[in-house]
Amino acid sequence: MEFQKIVNARDLGGLKVGNKTIRKGLLLRSGSLNEASDEDVRLLVEKYHLRRIFDFRTEAEAALQPDRIIPGAEHIFLPTLDPEMEKRSGDAVPAQVFLNLQEYIVRLSFNHVFQEKGRMLYPSLVRSEFSQLQYAAFLNLTLEAPEGAVLWHCSQGKDRTGIGAAFLLGALGASRETIVRDFDQSNVTYKPLVDSLIQKVEAAGGTENETETIRAFMGVSTRNFCDTLDLIDREWGSLDAYITAQLGIDDADKAFLRQKYLTD
Repeated sequence: MEFQKIVNARDLGGLKVGNKTIRKGLLLRSGSLNEASDEDVRLLVEKYHLRRIFDFRTEAEAALQPDRIIPGAEHIFLPTLDPEMEKRSGDAVPAQVFLNLQEYIVRLSFNHVFQEKGRMLYPSLVRSEFSQLQYAAFLNLTLEAPEGAVLWHCSQGKDRTGIGAAFLLGALGASRETIVRDFDQSNVTYKPLVDSLIQKVEAAGGTENETETIRAFMGVSTRNFCDTLDLIDREWGSLDAYITAQLGIDDADKAFLRQKYLTD
């Protein structure tokens, strides 16, 4: 997309869903809006008529780098990480690590606790009742959003944002291939950084476990994401069934979403 300072931004518009296409300019995903330029704000207001912003970050992240105010858009705070789960899982990893992850990531990629944290991020978002409630609110508020665009984001617009996009695409009836392709697109954005860090890891003797940890934290682990889709299939039968059972989006809601956001 044409933004100057909003990272990892893209429009789901144009993606194929069966014999239909997602309408352009309505469903936007990105990284945080704290560094959005004046021109970025103008585009969101004048071109996209942005109406709702869903912020999936933690309270600490949002307080440290608050989003710019977008005139005409309602900012809705929906932290998708369960704070209690984060507190427990973070005990073994000092908080300062996440404030400057690039400085520590090569060394931490060899840490088994850190590797497990990377592997379990997506399953925890899927299984946590807290996370489910946040994503359910996101889908319902997107369903009833006023005319104009909605945008959802976390910090880098890749993991929590990507899971949200997967749920929305699933509700719209997109194929697994389309959902995975959209998720993996974040690796294009972050490829230069990920490649440079993987080179350092491999030079230090790292193998697949270490390189996949780099991808999980600095890009996205598409392998972990596909494993999580498999987990959903095993435990709930399908992504469609999960969206109904755990996120409360029934067939009538899905039909309305498709009417609203799909076109011939």
